[in-house]
Parts: sequence; C-alpha cells; structure tokens
Amino acid sequence: MDKVFSADGTAIAYEQQGSGPTVVLVGGAFMTRGAFAGLAAVLAEHFTVITYDRRGRGDSGDGPEYDVQREVEDLDALIERVGGEAMVFGMSSGAVLALEAAARGSAVSRLALYEPPFITDDSRPPLPADYVAHLTKLVKQGAYGDAVAYFMTAAVGMPAEAVAGMRQAPFWAGMEATARTLPYDGQVMGDTMSGRPLPADRWQSVTVPVLVGSGDAGAPQMLAGARELAALADNFALHVFPGQEHDIHPEPLAPVLADFFTTGQQA
Repeated sequence: MDKVFSADGTAIAYEQQGSGPTVVLVGGAFMTRGAFAGLAAVLAEHFTVITYDRRGRGDSGDGPEYDVQREVEDLDALIERVGGEAMVFGMSSGAVLALEAAARGSAVSRLALYEPPFITDDSRPPLPADYVAHLTKLVKQGAYGDAVAYFMTAAVGMPAEAVAGMRQAPFWAGMEATARTLPYDGQVMGDTMSGRPLPADRWQSVTVPVLVGSGDAGAPQMLAGARELAALADNFALHVFPGQEHDIHPEPLAPVLADFFTTGQQA
C-alpha cells in the first residue's frame, strides 16, 4: 500500500500491480480497494492496475466537509502519481464519480462503467427527496447501522424485513465501517435516481470512448439507466452481460474491459 495526497491534503491509500497502460478502478458504496482484488489480478496480466480507498474509507483519510469535487481531485492526484493519464473503470456509484471526473476534465483516456445506479423510469420508486439529508443526520448521530439499513431500503430497494435479518450477518460490520461515506455516494448521484430522464447535457464534455455495461439479470432500472446513458452520445456504447446482476463476477467482466482498454471499441 502507498498513499498520495489530494489537493486538500487528504491522504488517499492505493495499491499498484501489473505493468502496461494504467487502469484505475473506482468502487461504489461500501467498496474499499480490496473489493476489486479478483478483477485487479486478472487485469494486471495486461495493465498497471490501481485500486484505492475512496476518501473516508479503509486506509484513506477524509476532509472536514464533503464535496464531489474533492473526490474528483483524489482521482486526479492518483492519475498524476501514476503517469498523468489513465483509463478508468467505475462500478455502481463509482461509475458516476468516474463519469463526473471525466466531464470535469480529469486526464481519463478511456472510461468503462458498470451499472451506474440510475433510476430514470417508474420501474421502482425514486429516492426520497430528503435522502441525503436523512443519511447525513444518521451518520452524524453515529447511527451507522441505521444508515446502512436506510441505504439498503431506500436506495437499493430491499424489503425492510430482509434488511433487519442482515444485521446479524458477519458482513454487516464491514458495511457499518464505511457507512459514514454513504451520504458521499448520495451526493455523487445527485438527482439521477429521481425517476426522471438523465440530463442530456450533464456529461456532454466527455469526448473519450465510454463503455457502459449492465447485466440483464438484475434490477430492471439498472439496464434501463445504462441504455439511456449509452444513448446520450456517439462515443458512448452499451455492453450487456448475459446472466449478470449488479455484483458482476470478474470472469465475464475482465475480458470485455481488457478489449475495450486495448482497442477503445466495444467487445
């Protein structure tokens, strides 16, 4: 593990493996750099792979006040450390963060996204209007378990009784450990989980090749949102992974990413 310092002085922990062109992996809610271990190991056969803890998670530090721009600057610091330009893969809300970074001018040469969790139709209820505010309140109260439960019901859409049962599972403690960053992901998502169409001009400044991936066996709003995103511009292309859900396995994902990062074209 190594660390790089972001523009505001926050230490961002990262790991590097492999050799070749650089690929940075950006995780979604709850994810620390270890969540990408399997995917990173496969990609490292062809690329220099960077995994990192987003601010407030794992071995990374945090700032006093959150702003999406601070996370863009974290990614910029990593890219600068590893050569000044990189290809980026973003997962879930991390996909939206990566897309936002590319739109704000980060040195991203190719961008691959998997299931940005947009809600753009009526296939499920939108987020409550006070979603981020309520999450923030719970976190400030130190009610991390309640914050996780609220995320799982309001954002993921799980039944409350199912989430109540999950509180006894061994993995729950790990989710609580990163719960204080759940409002960060909410701010990254903005109003893209409102049930309204994606804003046509929000990412128009992204001119690099963009691969938008989604499984066809998960929640229907994921594929619908991916299709809508991919249709926004000619440099965006859709790839549907048969039989995959939101928690996609490295085996079907890695070859598609490797081909895209090598050629810039959809597999």
